[in-house]
Amino acid sequence: MRADRLVTMSHPVDSAVSAVRTYIEQHRTAFLGDLAEWLRIPSVSAQPDHAPDVRRSADWLAARLQETGFPTTEVWETPGAPAVFAEWPSDVPGAPTVLVYGHHDVQPAALEDGWDSDPFEPVVRDNRLYARGAADDKGQVFFHTLGVRAHLAATGRSTPAVHLKLLIEGEEESGSPHFRALVEERAERLAADAVIVSDTGMWAEDTPTVCTGMRGLAECEIRLHGPAQDIHSGSFGGAVPNPATAAARLVAALHDDDARVAVPGFYDGIVELTDRERELFAELPFDERQWLRTAKSYATRGEAGHTTLERVWARPTAEVNGIGGGYQGPGSKTIIPSSAMVKLSFRLVAGQDPDHIEKAVRAWAAEQVPAGIRCEITFGAATRPCLTPLDHPALQSVVRAMGRAFDKPVRFTREGGSGPAADLQEVLGAPVLFLGISVPSDGWHAPNEKVELDLLLKGVETTAYLWGDLAEHWRHAP
Repeated sequence: MRADRLVTMSHPVDSAVSAVRTYIEQHRTAFLGDLAEWLRIPSVSAQPDHAPDVRRSADWLAARLQETGFPTTEVWETPGAPAVFAEWPSDVPGAPTVLVYGHHDVQPAALEDGWDSDPFEPVVRDNRLYARGAADDKGQVFFHTLGVRAHLAATGRSTPAVHLKLLIEGEEESGSPHFRALVEERAERLAADAVIVSDTGMWAEDTPTVCTGMRGLAECEIRLHGPAQDIHSGSFGGAVPNPATAAARLVAALHDDDARVAVPGFYDGIVELTDRERELFAELPFDERQWLRTAKSYATRGEAGHTTLERVWARPTAEVNGIGGGYQGPGSKTIIPSSAMVKLSFRLVAGQDPDHIEKAVRAWAAEQVPAGIRCEITFGAATRPCLTPLDHPALQSVVRAMGRAFDKPVRFTREGGSGPAADLQEVLGAPVLFLGISVPSDGWHAPNEKVELDLLLKGVETTAYLWGDLAEHWRHAP
């Protein structure tokens, strides 16, 4: 069945759906109580003082996963914060293996940041659960525990219909500095046919969506050195190269008049949007004026020939994150500065190789910089893009399961940002699927982060259907 047919599917409430929903309702109170207990642990990975709390969070989750029924639960050490691994084999011959990814660390939060209540004392108001981590990402990790139990209860099974694994890291909010090394070291234990990432969201409360891809990221700092020290602009200006001028010219040369990146070779190998994908993006109820208000901006601008959603989800970009050099204080100081700097970041789409981008940027910069200016470029660690085709059988299972839970058409999005999901795809060689129920108003990283309780339970319900659907339609994974 074509993926574009799935967005219009609707399912009647059959006995299996009734059984799943009844089970979830019967266990709702205990589920939310356990989640609140976990949310009280201030597992802030970015703050060293909270390192014991991050460990306590990992131990808490491992214990709850064992209570859920996972026969294997382990806390995996890293040079930083610990991760949690769990595994529940299926007794179904030929069942696909699915790895669920999420994270148990959270962003810093304090009452004085503007919270209406203690960020680590969960509170329910208007059917919303407010706490740091409620949506990002403890709530979306924890719905898998009730989801697998509802799956077992509704089907009468003693094991999941898929070979189920979980990897919940503890450093995502600190940039996942040790994550790829952990995945490479434990690749055999983590081997899977598909990866489900529950660290994402949907378009809106009334528009369930499935994300099909995430952009990659390469970033660099360019240092331009001219005179050995700041020199007098009257005595030497106009006769020696100025590194601040070179920085400005470098930035000006980054894009052409159509806002395309002007670095030669930058677009090599990219996977272009299909006509069907563009149609699916266009079906979303996108309000550009509202989007601009959210962006605190006054006009759209980007690569010619593409819509705003296409630009932020499916096109590569080059952005100037910072530029500086010379005197920055009050009044004037008539100098030619000795140095200047530019910070650049590049969002990458499927088909782009960060190593190729680095080489292309280095060659381009060398061409732009005049004689007499020394150029130093430092690249940070890169993140690769990931993309799952619309017709992939595992993606179709996610769409069917979500459509069954929400009883609404399911549409498709991509994610403009970047994350560690691409490391799982590259190291494990498995497609990445995104299953999240968070909505933009949940306020990730902001004061008063919350999760809509009705949507949280729809996440539970989606996973209750997903494992059986995958086992039925993807028994022999390619």
